[in-house]
Amino acid sequence: MDLKKKLSLGVSALIGRRATLNTGIKLGNRYKVVCHDGHGNLKWIDYITNLVVDEGLDDTLDKYLKGSGYTAAHYLGLTDGTPSVAAGDDMTTHAGWTEVEDYDEGVRQTATWGSVSGKSVDNSGSPAVFTIDSNSTTIGGAFLVTDSTKGGTSGILYGGGAFDAGDKVLDDNDTLTVTMTATAAAS
Repeated sequence: MDLKKKLSLGVSALIGRRATLNTGIKLGNRYKVVCHDGHGNLKWIDYITNLVVDEGLDDTLDKYLKGSGYTAAHYLGLTDGTPSVAAGDDMTTHAGWTEVEDYDEGVRQTATWGSVSGKSVDNSGSPAVFTIDSNSTTIGGAFLVTDSTKGGTSGILYGGGAFDAGDKVLDDNDTLTVTMTATAAAS
């Protein structure tokens, strides 16, 4: 066997070995958002597939592997129409979306997590509820952050996303019930 062929086989074996060693974890989130009008009638149900942004990924590694100053406080917020959440977003810089503050509650809503099971955890036992306080309010999606200040720029942005079926226009006293499911899987 000539040297060129031996090198080629060796490189192929190394590439194959590296591919089998390339294991990791994939984090995912899915929101279910249910809207009722001011009389309690169901208006619509939609879903959001969440992008975990770089800051959220770094925070996950920092808290879990490094053990740095962990806090279990997480809050859900709402975005304006047609949000475009990017990997580089954080709470001070997110050019593709704006937070919506047109709801009665004085702060972003607490994400109260249930028990972890089957590589999944959610807030279905205590979903976040937002009561819209003006007519013609456009909501395009939601996000998760570690600071409760409505409209604030502090805290660590975990991620966010847009409604699967597009923007929604809400009216005064409509309520949004937001359930988020966070999952982890080997990749």
